Amino acid sequence: MVTIVVIAAILIGALLGYGLFRYVVKGKYDSIVQKAEEEAQVLKEKKLLEVKEKFLNKKSELEKEVQQRNQRIQQAENKIKQREMSLNQRQDELSRKNREIENQRQNLENQLKRLNEKAQEVDNLHKQELTKLETISGLSAEEAKEHLIESLKDEAKTQAASYINDIMEEAKISANKEAKRIVIQSIQRVATETAIENSVTVFHIDNDEVKGRIIGREGRNIRALEAATGVEIVVDDTPEAIVLSAFDPVRREIARLALHQLVTDGRIHPARIEEVVAKVRKQVEEEVIETGKRTTIDLGIHGLHPELIRIIGKMKYRSSYGQNLLQHARETANLCAIMAAELGLNPKKAKRAGLLHDIGKVPDEEPELPHAIYGAKLAEKYKEKPDIVNAVGAHHDEMEMTTLIAPIVQVCDAISGARPGARREIVEAYIKRLNDLENIAMSYPGVTKTYAIQAGRELRVIVGADKIDDVQTEKLSGEIAKKIQDEMTYPGQVKITVIRETRSVSYAK
Repeated sequence: MVTIVVIAAILIGALLGYGLFRYVVKGKYDSIVQKAEEEAQVLKEKKLLEVKEKFLNKKSELEKEVQQRNQRIQQAENKIKQREMSLNQRQDELSRKNREIENQRQNLENQLKRLNEKAQEVDNLHKQELTKLETISGLSAEEAKEHLIESLKDEAKTQAASYINDIMEEAKISANKEAKRIVIQSIQRVATETAIENSVTVFHIDNDEVKGRIIGREGRNIRALEAATGVEIVVDDTPEAIVLSAFDPVRREIARLALHQLVTDGRIHPARIEEVVAKVRKQVEEEVIETGKRTTIDLGIHGLHPELIRIIGKMKYRSSYGQNLLQHARETANLCAIMAAELGLNPKKAKRAGLLHDIGKVPDEEPELPHAIYGAKLAEKYKEKPDIVNAVGAHHDEMEMTTLIAPIVQVCDAISGARPGARREIVEAYIKRLNDLENIAMSYPGVTKTYAIQAGRELRVIVGADKIDDVQTEKLSGEIAKKIQDEMTYPGQVKITVIRETRSVSYAK
């Protein structure tokens, strides 16, 4: 009995526990579901708001774009309307002018008709008068005309001769005065200072310790720099200065820029020197082209061949009797333009011919022709007009002058070069002697480079190691010395140094 009661109590407790458990679990489940539904609703509303906001933004952008496009279309329509109105006005104006022209043409035709009628009446009266005169004088019109011409011929000859003599005298006096006025006015309007080129450049350094690094161990750096540039480098007791000596301004400029880069960088050794010199040489070539372009722009000269522009830029580094060649060419061009304008000729052509007149002095290869003839050939080669070519070739009377520009270029070249202090012939002769020294050495086979240094007292000749051996090197120095003795005149003596260098280069990878 007790057992039954216990079992019944257990069953009742189990049923009550299950019901209570189910009630609690169901309440929590319903709460979780309700909460999830609320969160889902909130998330849904949030997403709907985001989508609606994006939609409104996109709609606003599209409306703005459409509005801008409509504005552009409206502006285009307004421009078209304005053009239509302008064209209509022009058409009306043309119609009005055509009517006026037609009226004027009709009036002119009527006037011409009346004039023809009056001319016919005058001819008839003239014929009647001639008939009366022939009847009275007993001579025909042709016979009377011949008598009149014969009577006036001698008198006209005498008066014409006297008039011609007066005009010739007056023309000589006025032409002389006018020529002097034009020349003086041209010189006054182109008044430029003249700087005489020298053959040395002073390179300033911060302290004298740099001199030792430039010289290098046993002088290897300075020898490498002289061999690469062809410039004599003088390192003496002058404080904070090194002297670069060479007759060629291009070489001096390359040496100066290379030294500046080497000293700034601090790495000074033969390999670095050759690398920097090659880089600087390329920079100078680019500067030559830039100088030519700036010169043509400053003078207002257009359409020159690129090679002619490069030749003009090279003039900056050349001198003629000590006068800078580019400055001389610019001055001559301005003088030619002024003088041509005074004489009623084309100033642009005259300026172009004046700028190009000395291009034969800066050749890439030394020609056998005079510089004026060579310059004319260069101008003709690069498609300059015949009158420019003739002016370039005839400015030293080595060609016949066929245009009026040629004598103007000749006169202006003389004006630019003949002023006191403009040129110095001693420097020109000195440079020519150094050029001749180098050209003599370069005429031998196997020679790669030549440099005249120490004011022409030493000639350094660099030969290819694969082309000449040591025995031929000694023989070459003697042959060059003998040829210089036979063909040149020079003070003192000239030392010929032939350098044969063998190099071996490898790369570690």
